[in-house]
Amino acid sequence: MEAKVLPTCPVETTLTLISDKWKVLIIRDLLPGTKRFGELEKSIGSVSQKVLTSQLRQMEESGLLIRTVFPEVPPRVEYTLTELGQSLKPVLDAMWNWGEEYKAKNA
Repeated sequence: MEAKVLPTCPVETTLTLISDKWKVLIIRDLLPGTKRFGELEKSIGSVSQKVLTSQLRQMEESGLLIRTVFPEVPPRVEYTLTELGQSLKPVLDAMWNWGEEYKAKNA
C-alpha cells in the first residue's frame, strides 16, 4: 500500500478521512457494532448503493473499518470499525453535543 501524503494541519487530516457526510453516518451506525450492507443502507437512509459501496471502500483503505466476506450463498458481507475507526467516537460525540445545543438555541 502506497503511503498517502496527509495535510500538515491535524483538523484537515481528520476531515480528509471523514469529510463526506456519508462517512460520518457510517461511523455513527457502526459504533454500536458490526452491520451488514443492507442494515447500513437502511439506517443511513437516502444514500445510493453505489455511493455507499464507494464510501465503505474508501474507509476500508483508510483503515477505519474492516470488511468481512463470508463464503456463503448468497454471500454475506459485514462491516466493523477498526480500533482507529472506534477512536473517532469522541469526535462524533462532540458533533452530537454541538448539534443538540445548536438545535436548542435555534428551535
